[in-house]
Amino acid sequence: MKMRDLEQRTGVNRETIRVYLRHGLMPEPSRPATNVADYGEEHAQAVIAIRKLQKEKRLPLHMIKRALDGDATAMPADASAFPHLDRLIAARVGVDDSLVPLSSVLGLNPKAMDDARALEKIGAIKLVKRGKALHLGRIDAQLVGIWGDMRAAGYTEELGFHPEVCKLHVEAATNLAHAELKIFLENLEGRSPEGPAAQMAQVALTSLLSFFGLVRVRTVLEDLRSRAATVRAQTRRPGATHADPRAEPSRVRK
Repeated sequence: MKMRDLEQRTGVNRETIRVYLRHGLMPEPSRPATNVADYGEEHAQAVIAIRKLQKEKRLPLHMIKRALDGDATAMPADASAFPHLDRLIAARVGVDDSLVPLSSVLGLNPKAMDDARALEKIGAIKLVKRGKALHLGRIDAQLVGIWGDMRAAGYTEELGFHPEVCKLHVEAATNLAHAELKIFLENLEGRSPEGPAAQMAQVALTSLLSFFGLVRVRTVLEDLRSRAATVRAQTRRPGATHADPRAEPSRVRK
């Protein structure tokens, strides 16, 4: 959206929005060309959140900036500060909740229509019908595109790989996210102001995702090495046949 659209979306004039940008309270717009600025839903959510913090919490801009930078003394430490937390997090990590046509994903995934329906069945995404066309959120569109990347890498239906295999990942990620949020809110509610909490949540979203990914990679590598060692040990035996590498590794006594 352009600046005039952002003004209409938020009810805040462009001069005020530019002040927010100068204070570093919201992400910079994308600039596809000189003197051209494009704003997304994350900018609208940031403007609305900042405005509410000004009006409801009576916080000046410099205090909001300090809070977003992690200054725990900059905002009131009470639970009523949490309602705008999701907007601040979304704006800081660039999440856009607006819908896009499913057809827009076809460039990334030629089988997007079929894959989207399969992914919806396992709870990975949500499709919304507008008129005669299906739409989905931008994150959901990325998920459909990712499965297209998997197929392009060789994970095809002919080899037994269907979008439904992601059900394991959906369930694990959903359960993990619920558990993380429960711990986060229980430990911080009433203690950490909204701005610092948003900062901490942003760090958790990125750092713990890397932590989880590295543990997963390490586990896969250890499992593969163990299975390979089992196969080598079995093939060294006189008259041994090649073992199925998918078999469970046997325990070796020391």
